[in-house]
Amino acid sequence: MKFFIINSGSSSIKYQVIEQGTEAVLASGLVERIGEVCGRLKNTSFPGSSDALETVIEQPIPDHYSGMMLVIGVLTDKKHGVICHTSEIGAIGHRVVHGGEDFRASTLITPEVIGAIRRNIPLAPLHNPANLDGIRVAMEIFPEVPQVAVFDTAFHQTMPPRAFLYALPYDLYERDRVRRYGFHGTSHRFVAGECARLLGKPLAECNLITVHLGNGCSMTAIENGRSIDTSLGMTPLEGLVMGTRCGDIDPALHLFLKQNKGMDLESIDALLNKESGLKGLCGLNDMRDIHKAAAEGNVRARLAVEVQTYRNRKYIGAFMAVLGRVDGIVFTAGIGENDPIVRAESLKGLEVFGVRLDPDKNDQRAGEARCISTADSTVRVFVIPTNEELAIAREVATLVRP
Repeated sequence: MKFFIINSGSSSIKYQVIEQGTEAVLASGLVERIGEVCGRLKNTSFPGSSDALETVIEQPIPDHYSGMMLVIGVLTDKKHGVICHTSEIGAIGHRVVHGGEDFRASTLITPEVIGAIRRNIPLAPLHNPANLDGIRVAMEIFPEVPQVAVFDTAFHQTMPPRAFLYALPYDLYERDRVRRYGFHGTSHRFVAGECARLLGKPLAECNLITVHLGNGCSMTAIENGRSIDTSLGMTPLEGLVMGTRCGDIDPALHLFLKQNKGMDLESIDALLNKESGLKGLCGLNDMRDIHKAAAEGNVRARLAVEVQTYRNRKYIGAFMAVLGRVDGIVFTAGIGENDPIVRAESLKGLEVFGVRLDPDKNDQRAGEARCISTADSTVRVFVIPTNEELAIAREVATLVRP
């Protein structure tokens, strides 16, 4: 059986075809700039035992349906294709950003599920509509194929009220569902499972801190395999310092900016989401560029690294206090997997808590899961590549049987 994994954005479709059982990636790609003057599809296929074959198509792609049909054309192409017919797709998995309190786990998509995803649009106005577009189009093209929704928020639905409630009037939670939800749940769950395997323990016996550092960043405290706290909040703006997002700030900043800068709410929202974080501090949001600038003497670039890693360190310390016993700290995602400087700075000073990083292991470049702490570290530190598409495929496999 082959699974088609879809991550539909507002103007893009990211996808993979994964073979059940072997978990081999048969094809992966991205459709982008949907609805613009000229769209683009880039597909990489792995047909049989031959080398990877790459296809790039640039043409107008007016909507998601056109984009999906373009993908199907490439996947069934006689030369580069990995399926002969759409009937070879046994199930489809969709990444859905926000399930609110409706979903504690992945689920087969039904009209009722679609209705619940639609009801949660106010909680994710940019993401859920795009996710629904992907679901709608896939159901049109594959009407007989089981479809599964995998929610970014589901893993964090095990958080207790003391962790997810804000200290606001309680009716805002009861009537408007204002609370911490957390995101990146698929990634946190995946690397937690991989870490348990490396520790040689059942996940249900592991206490972990998972640190997802990319353009978006989040951290999760996992107790006995269950998320009990996480840094992202009701939206993906709270918590750690990110590429262009500010993370934690004084909530009264909005009023200050309105009264003193004459900014309206939409402008403030754009500032905090698109012009802040690392970009706001030094004008750059790619950590590779920031390190280069810092090495050349750019003081603000160095400051940006210090601000981000200091925030990381504060959250790691807080989550250690929440968990009590910590078996492992896991770094993942683009920065977490590839940036030894950020990892080292984020753990600096935590030796007193039993966290001892091995500098040589930390500096090694490798694309596989590995331990980077010293042999006498009572808290083991890991770098584990995340694989959200594979995680989604595994969720699909639990719900769809051949």
